Amino acid sequence: MTRTCTASSVAPAETLWALVARPDRWSTWAPHVRGAWGLGSPEVEAGRRGAVRLLGVLPVPARIDAVEPGRSWAWIVGPVHLVHAVEPAPGGCVVSMTLDAPAPVEAAYGPVVALFTRRLAEVAAR
Repeated sequence: MTRTCTASSVAPAETLWALVARPDRWSTWAPHVRGAWGLGSPEVEAGRRGAVRLLGVLPVPARIDAVEPGRSWAWIVGPVHLVHAVEPAPGGCVVSMTLDAPAPVEAAYGPVVALFTRRLAEVAAR
């Protein structure tokens, strides 16, 4: 199942992109992410394989599927395919996250993705 969550931000697209595309900044808007390695530095890089540490203890294998610098990137984490996108908009930008996952995972994780999409937009605006 697929779910797309969007949020508007008064932050410039470049500011939001720096938060979403740099693994060392993910915990500022997604506190369940406690680290990532092997996915690119300073920004994610297409084709890179590594892991993301969730909830401080659980390393989950991840692969960066595609990157359009400054605009979007996609990755596969476990059974989840997630696309992060940033679009300039009047007065700021719009961020979206598109989750594609098996129905039970989408049902459980979809609301979390919606929450973190909004949080990302808010953190970027600070």
